[in-house]
Amino acid sequence: MIATNSYSLGFFISLLFLAFGCKRDIQPSKVKAVKYPQDELTVQEGQNLFITHCANCHSFEENNIGPNLAGITTQLDKEWIIKFIKNPVTVINSGDAHAAEQFKKYKQYMPPFPQLKDEEINQILSYIHKFSEGEKKNKVSRPGALIDPIKEKIAVSDYSLVLKKWVNIPPSSETAPLARINKMVDLKVKARYRLFIHDLRGKIYEIIQDSTRVFFDVKAQLPNFIDRPGWASGLGSFTFHPEYEFNGLMYTIHTEPDSTEKADFSLPSGIKTTVQYVLTEWKTNDINSHTFAHTAKRELLRVDMNTAAHGIQDIQFNPLVKKDSDDFGMLYIGVGDGGLALSGHPELTDNIKHIWGSVIRINPLGSNSTKGKYGIPLDNPFVDSSQAVHEIWARGFRNPHILSWDRSGTGKMFISNIGQHSVEEINLGMKGADYGWPYREGTYLFDPNANPEVVYPIPADDSRNYIDPVIQYDHDEGNAVAAGFVYNGKIKLLKGKYIFGDIPRGFLFYAENKDIRSGNQATVKKLQIEMDGVKSDLEAITKNSRVDLRIGMDHAGELYLFTKSNGVIYKVVDMK
Repeated sequence: MIATNSYSLGFFISLLFLAFGCKRDIQPSKVKAVKYPQDELTVQEGQNLFITHCANCHSFEENNIGPNLAGITTQLDKEWIIKFIKNPVTVINSGDAHAAEQFKKYKQYMPPFPQLKDEEINQILSYIHKFSEGEKKNKVSRPGALIDPIKEKIAVSDYSLVLKKWVNIPPSSETAPLARINKMVDLKVKARYRLFIHDLRGKIYEIIQDSTRVFFDVKAQLPNFIDRPGWASGLGSFTFHPEYEFNGLMYTIHTEPDSTEKADFSLPSGIKTTVQYVLTEWKTNDINSHTFAHTAKRELLRVDMNTAAHGIQDIQFNPLVKKDSDDFGMLYIGVGDGGLALSGHPELTDNIKHIWGSVIRINPLGSNSTKGKYGIPLDNPFVDSSQAVHEIWARGFRNPHILSWDRSGTGKMFISNIGQHSVEEINLGMKGADYGWPYREGTYLFDPNANPEVVYPIPADDSRNYIDPVIQYDHDEGNAVAAGFVYNGKIKLLKGKYIFGDIPRGFLFYAENKDIRSGNQATVKKLQIEMDGVKSDLEAITKNSRVDLRIGMDHAGELYLFTKSNGVIYKVVDMK
């Protein structure tokens, strides 16, 4: 798609913008209002095209080789832009006053771009529009924005994961995503292994051989349960107490409307609450039943969230510790910032005085918390501080999406953190650590007072001591990280590899577990996919451009992929 006569698309757009975007007689109020698609996949495709053809000459903050493109989508009619991109010569020769004036000034025709499809032009303009809108929020005029922070591309591995379609989850919607399947949990009860998966719309299923049955309809038990709007609302996560076979306890996170009840962690006065996340403990007396009949339930924790985005995404017990460990039975909870950093309240995140943007750790069977509904472990890092939320175990996260532990022998704790619009990351969980959000996104500076759609180089005089991720990739490789696991099953080629992916695109990646260590950026490679003897990808397999990928693992260390778009679980059966 590179133009002839040595012109790039970026240079073409620069002349377009010079010709019209900077004219004093252009009145934005007379430009037709257009809604440019702002979904993440459209914007990413536009970003990829922009990086390839435009980024060497343009930014959204200053004139470089080419002019600043911020605002072009509100200063020029979309129909005119598309027409001009396709054939500027025709527009100039038609007598268009502005085009003719610029032709007279530059004394050369811009080459036509008939090879660009309407969809591709729309993607580029959607990207420009999103980042232009972001630049309006740049209160500090910070320079040096990085549109493509990680220039080295992820290499495609020679390896392919071989998939087998395994189980269809009953649809909970007639349109995609057909089933919002989100998390797989294995459970050992009296030497018998069981496997469960849940749908965010409110049901937990047990997988039995190659079929499913409803294990627990959580939504039916909660009159205030809501699963809209999206962004992981609904039944966010579930887990079983490590002594389930003795106490019959299970825990869930779900969402309810704002102000349903007084929250344990309320937002300060004057800050809007959109939704509440609720941690519930459920008890059954029949641990062997294929349906969960609870005999008691109690609410442990309720947290206000400013927006419906990145709330409480996961709850987990460390599956590796023995009963005599101080970590046995301690529940880890990933609490997102709920959009606070970008709604004008970054001071409420990355701050030990507030819970948002942290991983907290509690003892659900204890009683020494403020309201006595749960316990606070005495070895939590801030338990002795009068200025801290004693539940906090680690902090500095935008969206600590999935928590997991390496069962292959190292005991590493992995915390995935979904980025804003630049960098996706996997972190090693460490007690008391600060991972930097909202002042870091990956290994780059994020400034909540600047353009939120870009990151910046870390200044030489920045002395803040944050923990860097051990794996990261930027948004020309994907949109939102799907955390995974270190493979520990029977496939020899897969052993020792941390398998993860990208949620919307369905890409799969791996890094060698031996390279995943603090202070080191592990090399990432992209995996190919094979199913039914044919090389393919999850977009083609699911027949949906938004795959909505999640990754699960059973007690034997075998891996599963599940896709919300079609509600299917695939088993990884080989690696070639």
